[in-house]
Amino acid sequence: MPIAASVGIAEVLTDLFIVLLAAKLGDELFRRLRQPTLIGEILAGLLVGPAVFGLVEPSEVLEVFAELGVVFLLFWVGLETRLSTLREVGSTAVSVGLLGVAIPFAGGIALGTALGESTGTSLFIGAALVATSVGITSAVLIDLGVLERRASRTILGAAIVDDILALLLVAVAAGVAAEGGVDIGSIAVTAAIALAFVAFIALGGTKLLAARPALLHTPRFSESPLLPAVIICLGLAAFAAQIGLAAIIGAFLAGMIVAETRDQHPIEEEIAPLYAFFPPFFFAFIGLEMSLAAFAQLETLLLLTGVTVLAIATKFVGAYVGAMRMGRRDATFVGVGMVPRGEVGIIVAGIGNATGTIDAEMFAIIVAMSVLTTLIVPPILRRLATAGLEPEREPKPEPVRL
Repeated sequence: MPIAASVGIAEVLTDLFIVLLAAKLGDELFRRLRQPTLIGEILAGLLVGPAVFGLVEPSEVLEVFAELGVVFLLFWVGLETRLSTLREVGSTAVSVGLLGVAIPFAGGIALGTALGESTGTSLFIGAALVATSVGITSAVLIDLGVLERRASRTILGAAIVDDILALLLVAVAAGVAAEGGVDIGSIAVTAAIALAFVAFIALGGTKLLAARPALLHTPRFSESPLLPAVIICLGLAAFAAQIGLAAIIGAFLAGMIVAETRDQHPIEEEIAPLYAFFPPFFFAFIGLEMSLAAFAQLETLLLLTGVTVLAIATKFVGAYVGAMRMGRRDATFVGVGMVPRGEVGIIVAGIGNATGTIDAEMFAIIVAMSVLTTLIVPPILRRLATAGLEPEREPKPEPVRL
């Protein structure tokens, strides 16, 4: 093996070692503090990243591990979610998703216009305020052991609606920025493909494995259901990405499909090691991407404060109004749970920055807003979850996070 290649592999392995070790130390610290462990993992990434100690730089390899982390995180969430449970909250989830998109999008456009930004930039700001990070919220729900609550299922269903609409709005913003107009036909086709994919996989896939659970455990294919389950997860995640959806939507649907066999197979025990290993890279990578240098000026800090307050208020109001039929307490829980932008806001900001639609300052502000909404929500959700929102169900054993 060439020496240069050996050095490269050594650097990659060193980065992976530092990030994983830091994330798990942050996890353990916050677990002892009785706080959501994902906050410790994010802050650990911030500490070892360029913003503080500079031990690790964001790289393509770390980004791949981070993407796999959120894919397997949503796969695990899908495993804990039956199609029948989502049907119970279907109409409410759609209402929460639609209002949770419309109000933040309008608020973002209004903010961009008030700042004197172009139409394309204003649309990108609105799109960044739209999506909910289902990866962040679902991790908190798992930590709290409340994933099976009606409010939690509503959040998951609404977040899927949010992600689909957010990606369509990003396409609109990119079209306006690039050409000054929007191809309505192209947007309509993308929306139809997205809805057809979700409906076909959610309905057809779950029925197939519910009828033939042995497909995951045939000696000719694998002695363990882990391999076929992972193939389904990666396959649907890749297909979702290929048709313009977020890969996490495919991963979530894959988990729902495989969940139909868990009465016949101990599938969760098989998947637990993947859940323990990959998601910490996702949360730590959010911290790695944070930059503190852009906030040396008071004007930037004030703008960040305004954008963050707007992001929290518009998303909470939209989700709360959409969930009001569930009662005040559950609606509050749903409203707070929909607030984190996490990786979705960062992705939108990255697209806008890459196309030159938003400048470096606005990019830093949107990324910081995404991180701040991610850090603010978990403690509030924990307090709400223990405030008697509804009778507690017996929580499932939490997988071991190694």
